[in-house]
Amino acid sequence: MAGMLYQLWQVVMKGADVRPSCRLESEQVMFRSILIPIDLGHVEKSKQAIETVTRIAGKNTKVKLVNIVGDVPTFAAAELPGGVIEKAKESAQATLQNLEGVDALKPEFEVRSGTPATAILAAADESGADLIVIGSHQPGMMDYLLGSTAARVVRHASCSVLVVR
Repeated sequence: MAGMLYQLWQVVMKGADVRPSCRLESEQVMFRSILIPIDLGHVEKSKQAIETVTRIAGKNTKVKLVNIVGDVPTFAAAELPGGVIEKAKESAQATLQNLEGVDALKPEFEVRSGTPATAILAAADESGADLIVIGSHQPGMMDYLLGSTAARVVRHASCSVLVVR
């Protein structure tokens, strides 16, 4: 296990491509299923996460990109024109499919609504992910007060989490 973690560190920190050595003796890949939460407000961090997964994923690794559309309070949703939330989800789905570098991963795409950290954790559990690769941005004042989404995912995930800066 320590050797696998060192290899993962080499990939992330040094940009090394160790895919052949990421195989265990029984020809299993290091990660069978990887979830990449995409924040369309910080696409540059998403690109880094996609590049990292491209380097560590085996050819049989299932990759899933998920975007979370935040919940709209009921009192605000009542004032929105019909179909606005569905259109936002469709737009997010199209944006996910057109992100640079995703073609090489052949991922599944999903757009969910909800609180970002909770929805990411639910998506990881439902898809059986054994790794979440999440981007982190420079913390703002609200992050210091409330904590970031990445921090909540790291604290509560039932699988390994790789935070890309």
